[in-house]
Amino acid sequence: MQGQPQSFSAEFELTGNEQVGELTLYSPLGNTAAAMTWTPQSATMRANGEIRHFASLDKLMLEVVGTELPVGALFAWVAGERKWTNGWSADLTDYPKGRIKARRQDPSHAAELNLLLTR
Repeated sequence: MQGQPQSFSAEFELTGNEQVGELTLYSPLGNTAAAMTWTPQSATMRANGEIRHFASLDKLMLEVVGTELPVGALFAWVAGERKWTNGWSADLTDYPKGRIKARRQDPSHAAELNLLLTR
């Protein structure tokens, strides 16, 4: 039995690359909700005054979001490049308008990202 669909939205800032980077999530009021950093050896999340350590960025995302997210592919997508990874594909049709839709094709773990880019 699948769980209930979950949805959330957040403003974010993504810097670095797939190997070493930082993803900061902001609340609707503009406060930092969480800051995640990663290297090939580990990943760290700072949120609510706590620091949590993970073995990898994938494990961090699984814990935080509840599903695997292709953070590495995000770098390609926000640059307007098509990249298929771990069952995810991105629709860049509206990229010139600053919109990206990405979907995981696995029906048992379906997920969708809708990104609105600001420059």
